[in-house]
Amino acid sequence: MSRFEPVIGLEVHAQLKTRSKLFCSCPTDFGKRPNANTCPVCAGMPGALPVVNRKAVEYAVKLALAVQCSINRQSVFARKNYFYPDLPKGYQISQYEEPLAENGRLNIISGESDNSIGITRIHMEDDAGKSMHSSLENQSYVDLNRTGVPLIEIVSEPDIRSPEEAVAYLRGLRSILIYLGICEANMEEGNFRCDANVSLRPVGQDPFGTRTELKNMNSFRHVQKALEFEIRRQEDLLLDGQAVVQETRLFDETRGLTKSMRGKEEAHDYRYFPDPDLVSIKLAEDDIRQWEADLPELPRTKMERFQRQYSLPEYDAAILTAERDLADYFEETIKLGPSSPKTVSNWIMTDVLRELRDKNISLSGSGFGPSRFASLLKLIDSGKISPKTGKQIFPELFAKGLDPEEYVEEKGFVQISDDRELNRIVEEVLTENPNELKAYKEGKTKLMSFFMGQVMKKTKGQANPKLVTEKLKEVLK
Repeated sequence: MSRFEPVIGLEVHAQLKTRSKLFCSCPTDFGKRPNANTCPVCAGMPGALPVVNRKAVEYAVKLALAVQCSINRQSVFARKNYFYPDLPKGYQISQYEEPLAENGRLNIISGESDNSIGITRIHMEDDAGKSMHSSLENQSYVDLNRTGVPLIEIVSEPDIRSPEEAVAYLRGLRSILIYLGICEANMEEGNFRCDANVSLRPVGQDPFGTRTELKNMNSFRHVQKALEFEIRRQEDLLLDGQAVVQETRLFDETRGLTKSMRGKEEAHDYRYFPDPDLVSIKLAEDDIRQWEADLPELPRTKMERFQRQYSLPEYDAAILTAERDLADYFEETIKLGPSSPKTVSNWIMTDVLRELRDKNISLSGSGFGPSRFASLLKLIDSGKISPKTGKQIFPELFAKGLDPEEYVEEKGFVQISDDRELNRIVEEVLTENPNELKAYKEGKTKLMSFFMGQVMKKTKGQANPKLVTEKLKEVLK
């Protein structure tokens, strides 16, 4: 057991899903040609005055309400001064002393633990541009399309004690953002980004150790790997009697390690001061009440309801409610009446999620909606097709968005469940195999599977196996 305890705090930047930027009317479309989505305001031209995007404020308040923050009725934009080539104003517009919201909490499940992680603050800021470097041309380029895109920064308390808890926190926060419909929350595309502050302290000690900041983590897996490496690195230093240096480190995903980038900045390094071009945000009580009333049922509440209402295990409920589309897909299928909730859950967690993953598509892009999914499950419930056949045809049905009833009729997959027909086939099989019949009656009951196989052979696998078994047992008793 380690002598040291990790202390982790996360700073998450989430890009708000508004149509225009935070302080100007330029679009936020992703993938446009470089510098197409710019104007004098976001390009930092002298004399251009910013105006705050009301929708961005609404989205930020909704997240703050969802994670139980106290909403500050007045908040102030500040200039965060630093120089990067892709920061045309020479400063970032953020919030410092008077943020939008403070003192929230996010409940997470990590392994066997159910913990509550504190949220220090949520504030708004605009994004920087993007620098691109070409070693072949020995030149660098700047794309300002992303400059001014609205962000919210969610700063956690240093309450996280393991890489697994960090990932659970990020997944929980991401789910809330998606449920609210305010962020795409895709780490690989950069609209959900995470920096981590990591330190170690001897077990049982209250004061924190010297922390490092980790950057360049663009997936949950990379967050976990970076934290695991950094914890090992700091522990090795401390065990060798060396000091941990406060610095910013980058995660090298290829080599699976962190490496020094620069000394860690403190708040005073940025020389924060209120932005003279922007008035403070003053929130009306009516707006806050309306935004709170607009909040959907959130993931944790929905997960607990799924456990109660549908008698699902916690594991199933957690997976089904992680994404709002998936939870809606499950409930809409249930409303159409097929199978038990557990059966629907099993199909979604195995077959549906497998197809989404393999084809790299979303539920909305699949074309196989709840009505068709329910139709397939009803065909199995009614005995019209076997569960095995259902599993075999599902990938094609899902990929092409086909109607299950039409498909099984057209392909001849309908099971034979007619009593007279099955009786005739069973009698025929027994008549054609007198030696096996005699052996069975003399005690070789394992021959039941032989007779079953013969019936399925005659019907080309389309006999209802449950009914065939019942009829064989009745005839052979």
